[in-house]
Amino acid sequence: MAIISVSLNPKMLEELDRVKREMGFSGRSEAIRAAVRMMIDDAREKEAMRGRVKGILLLIHRHEAEGFVCDVKHGFLDIIHTQLHDRFEESKCLELFILDGEAERVRDFVKAFQRNEDIDHMKLIII
Repeated sequence: MAIISVSLNPKMLEELDRVKREMGFSGRSEAIRAAVRMMIDDAREKEAMRGRVKGILLLIHRHEAEGFVCDVKHGFLDIIHTQLHDRFEESKCLELFILDGEAERVRDFVKAFQRNEDIDHMKLIII
């Protein structure tokens, strides 16, 4: 098995250790392997989307990312049917996008958010 090095900030490391304990993993490596498997499965599911799709994208982000989210949104108005925004904590916002469009555009929309560190959580549900 290959050995890799991963850098985590203190909060992520704390969360990893909590999840490891709660889910009964024997160590951090086992928990990280499970997370990577889930990420691979999720990527395969998105890659398999074809044709016109309908879905919901849920984002939770820091308030500071509002401008970034708005800029991305404006590039995908052709697939956004509805958007709901809620500032549910002092520094956190929730975005709910109802999507209807070609699979490739939906994939591109999701990818636009994936690498931004101010996005705390993202979930795409295809219906």
